[in-house]
Amino acid sequence: MTQGFDLAASLARGVEGRSSAWRFIRGFAAHWVSALESGDGWAETDLVAAEERLGVLLPAALREAYLLLGRRRDLTSNHDVLLGPAELYVDHAKEALVFRHENQGAASWGILLDSLQSDDPTVHIRSDLADKSAERWEDWLERLSLCFIEIVLSESLQADGELCDFLDLDDDSIELLEANSVRLPFPAYPLGEEEHGIRWFLGQDVLLRADDGMAILARGRTAEDLDRVRDLIPGDWLNDYR
Repeated sequence: MTQGFDLAASLARGVEGRSSAWRFIRGFAAHWVSALESGDGWAETDLVAAEERLGVLLPAALREAYLLLGRRRDLTSNHDVLLGPAELYVDHAKEALVFRHENQGAASWGILLDSLQSDDPTVHIRSDLADKSAERWEDWLERLSLCFIEIVLSESLQADGELCDFLDLDDDSIELLEANSVRLPFPAYPLGEEEHGIRWFLGQDVLLRADDGMAILARGRTAEDLDRVRDLIPGDWLNDYR
């Protein structure tokens, strides 16, 4: 628990549905980044213009997320990029509405066109390959509202270097991570990768993400919090200049 915000308990409620997801994002932003304000979302007119240009209706969860925090780049676009309403597009194969890009263009996130009628549709990811005919939309997260929780958490790990760091993983690091933090109640992903997927943990005022046994990303609420987890999980942390 941190100053009245219990991240684990709030996240457990947040994964239950759309409205609880937005409540979690509000609480997380207020206690770990900075509070959401009325001007942090896109205007309804921006979303209507996007729908008219694309010729499709945006799912309720996408509209709600854009209205809530679509303009807060510190919550959505420190590393990967959430597209603005005017940048949304249908992919070249006419299969999905694309709303997010990997920072080097290696992948995109989208919603299959035949699921746009769902209020909270499944999110898919597609790698950008030299052979376009080999590209496939793969399952990412079961619901779009879950994806926006993941976006906010992941982008918070890519912020100020004094608060965030990165460690290549080995077997000892995994053991120390599990011994010194608790697994957060967020489903492992991509979908179908429960044993080897991305997992979230919480230490003492430190948020951590374990990427399929390859790396740990960490964000402390303060620099001292981050230093503490570096000491608990020793290694060649990228931003540790002590």
